[in-house]
Amino acid sequence: MTLTELKYIVAVARERHFGKAAEACYVSQPTLSVAIKKLEDELEVKLFERSAGEVTVTPLGEQIVQQAQSVLDQAASIKEIAKRGKDPLAGPLNLGVIYTIGPYLLPDLVRQVIQRTPQMPLVLQENFTVKLLEMLRAGEIDCAIMAEPFPDTGLAMAPLYDEPFMAALPAKHKFADRESITSEELQSETMLLLGTGHCFRDHVLEVCPEFARFSSNAEGIRKSFEGSSLETIKHMVASGMGVTLVPRLSVPADALKPRVKGRKEAEQMVRYLPVRDAHDRDPPTRRVVLAWRRTFTRYEAIAALRNAIYACELPGVKRLS
Repeated sequence: MTLTELKYIVAVARERHFGKAAEACYVSQPTLSVAIKKLEDELEVKLFERSAGEVTVTPLGEQIVQQAQSVLDQAASIKEIAKRGKDPLAGPLNLGVIYTIGPYLLPDLVRQVIQRTPQMPLVLQENFTVKLLEMLRAGEIDCAIMAEPFPDTGLAMAPLYDEPFMAALPAKHKFADRESITSEELQSETMLLLGTGHCFRDHVLEVCPEFARFSSNAEGIRKSFEGSSLETIKHMVASGMGVTLVPRLSVPADALKPRVKGRKEAEQMVRYLPVRDAHDRDPPTRRVVLAWRRTFTRYEAIAALRNAIYACELPGVKRLS
């Protein structure tokens, strides 16, 4: 039994496909298949059930794959311990970020990390929350910046900040000149949503729950349209297709300045308003957290990353300690 074989079975369990697992491990599919068959023969058990176009893990295989991941984590810890003996911050840090945070936090964060810990370059991965959780468990990334809530996976977590939502409306909308808007008022509008898989889509539907039926069904008085990114949604808003909610950090600084006649019309096509609750409850927000495996040994790297995040401007959010 080798660490390489354990790495292969973890990859197959994650991908549910031998070809994709081989690609993820940078080996040919025959090489991976032969190694797994050798391990199954050695253990005298069947780890995977193979059928046309589908691979499933046997019940006993699930237990063995879980233990294999623990062994791989411990083996990686040996290298990390050796690095920490020289410099706790030496070496890259693999950071995952969800799509609705990355474009607005990373530019400032990368600059802060380069200034503070140049010996610890960030290796960045943008993805959906579900995929980042899988990558964390598999050891493919070291930590991730995500928005709660997400399934309890036994990860260590540190809160970073609470970020309010803002409404984005076309500049010629009837509410565009208001100082704020309520979630109840938004419910009478055509809502533009991110596509399935984005956790921010779920956050919007929590604020305006009746849009859930329009997001999955084209029937009805109104239909909500979907976009692949927040920036796509903003362009749809600018064209007058509807309104949406966006996280505060995604709002351009100039967009919050008073509108003036001299400014180009293109810069004033979207109006951003704070969202308040009609019943004086707390306005809608999302909590952004940093998550990592409890077995991850580079505690100093996590602390340095948190300090770099807190050193970012983060306009309009509530920082958490």
